[in-house]
Amino acid sequence: MDYRKTFAVAPGSAVKLDSIDPSYKGEHDAHDKAKPEIQEAVERMDRLQYLLYADASRSLLIVLQALDAGGKDGTVRHLFTGMNPQGTRVAAFKEPTPAELAHDFLWRAHQRAPARGEVVIFNRSQYEDVLVVRVHNLVPRETWSRRYELINGFEKMLSDNGTCILKFYLHISPEEQLERFEKRLDDPMRRWKISESDYTERKFWPDYIAAYEDALRLTSTEWAPWYVIPSNRKWFRNLAISQIVADTMDDMGLKLPAPHVDLDDIRRKYHAAKREPTQ
Repeated sequence: MDYRKTFAVAPGSAVKLDSIDPSYKGEHDAHDKAKPEIQEAVERMDRLQYLLYADASRSLLIVLQALDAGGKDGTVRHLFTGMNPQGTRVAAFKEPTPAELAHDFLWRAHQRAPARGEVVIFNRSQYEDVLVVRVHNLVPRETWSRRYELINGFEKMLSDNGTCILKFYLHISPEEQLERFEKRLDDPMRRWKISESDYTERKFWPDYIAAYEDALRLTSTEWAPWYVIPSNRKWFRNLAISQIVADTMDDMGLKLPAPHVDLDDIRRKYHAAKREPTQ
């Protein structure tokens, strides 16, 4: 299955998230059946990240967006921890700091964008400024409604500068979210993640869905496509995202750079050094 074709949002197309099954599992019945494919894709991502880092002429930006408990942290942990940390970063977008609020809304995103040779994962992103601020009326409608075009321009600039951009909306149901909250409450290792807002925000679910649908429609572009990933089943989320990332990196045409030295000269020096007696 070509997951890029299956889950991509065509530029300008209307998205109705209620019509997309968040429990979709494709051709596999269970995690055990999909596990070899996930592992193969993760290994491919690791090899390709090495080429990206060595070549240092391109970069990759991966944007993860979801409602609370949608699986952003789990996606990072399961799919990207195999990459070399020397060329991989995760940027978490929490409530803006006073310094960030003193700048334009894209300032903090631009600061965290990948340098050439890097893979950067945005855990939340610049899209918070057309999602949370819209749902909670933090800025006037005339302000956030102009931001879609500004985001498109920002991402086009990154793309023109050699950054490949992939954006994933992790699609879960309200029932799945509530079940995940319950599991956090029962797990001593994850209780720290629970907050009152997890539950109070649920009343805004329809408003968030409407905000996401507009963001997907208005900002899925040829240079920065959105993918809606059914994510009730964590293993299927991992399968689809890993395949999309690996296939996209394959298409980047990444290659090892040519050596910057005369290899024959280096070999001669190596053999000469072997013949020299040690002190």
